[in-house]
Amino acid sequence: MTEDSLVAALREICEARASDASPGPRKIVLGIGDDAAAWQPSRSQLCVITTDALVDDVHFHTAAMDARDIGHRAMAANLSDIAAMGARPVLATIALGVTPETSEAWLRACYTAMAALAHAHGARIVGGDITASPVVSLAITVVGEVSRTRLKTRAGGRPGDVLAVTGPLGASRAGLELLRRGAAVPETDPEHALANDERRAAELAFARPTPRMREGRFLAASSYVHAMMDSSDGLSTDVARLARASACGATLDDVPIHLAAFAVAEAVGHDPARYALDGGEDFELIVAVAPRAFAHLSRKFSLAFGVPLLAIGRLDSEPGMRIASEGGERELTAAGFDHLSPRAKC
Repeated sequence: MTEDSLVAALREICEARASDASPGPRKIVLGIGDDAAAWQPSRSQLCVITTDALVDDVHFHTAAMDARDIGHRAMAANLSDIAAMGARPVLATIALGVTPETSEAWLRACYTAMAALAHAHGARIVGGDITASPVVSLAITVVGEVSRTRLKTRAGGRPGDVLAVTGPLGASRAGLELLRRGAAVPETDPEHALANDERRAAELAFARPTPRMREGRFLAASSYVHAMMDSSDGLSTDVARLARASACGATLDDVPIHLAAFAVAEAVGHDPARYALDGGEDFELIVAVAPRAFAHLSRKFSLAFGVPLLAIGRLDSEPGMRIASEGGERELTAAGFDHLSPRAKC
């Protein structure tokens, strides 16, 4: 395998997807194969850009995971950031680090999954870079577009706003626990047996997360949504970030826990609430909504997506993070994923 032969193989995968991609209001002028890609931005739109670097044994495990799952998760993480801005993805570039042991078949499978997910949301992989590396790594950049009036950030929240999420949390953390333990998760004790559907739901949440692209655009269209971000590093950490950016504090009244998180946590003797609060990589959206409009927006959301918009608390004028407990409220420490922490490994 040479660099040129690999580029040709990956270009074939990406262009096969590009041939039937909807061009929408933008135009890719030049894709893979030159020193840079080129596209014509829409005059009426803002461009948004995000980058995520994912490294073997930190964000994924090539020894234990399918190449297609690794590619899907990597692209989903970036698309989720675009969704959190209320934007549509346009194009992606990928800087790929490969080891001498990385096979062309593995790379083809990984790229096929990335290209498929990008294509499913109207985006194209248009270039990148390849380099030798001591470990497999994927650094993905995605460019999106959004109208000025619909751009959402973390910084617009106001005291009194309802905090809500687009779905229950913790299933991805449960899937990671299954990956770490393999067959060691108890299944014989009838009181703590892990059903096949619960196991599968957890595995899929980790391996094949769904970026909330449509939901992001729907929420961005409402002027009552004051702030938005995705839940990539854990609810306790991400709500704290949104609150700080909005110059607010936050109080969580209810943390919606995915059924698969309950089941796996119970099977291994963990607290399911910690999976939901600190697990990360659920890629649901966190929103701050004007309190007078929340009930109406929630009804519209349910009609559009068949699931409720889940209220979890509120933004406060008092700094800091709190969570409701049996004795009233207690301080909540941000304990989600920290990329510079010694424990920050998949």
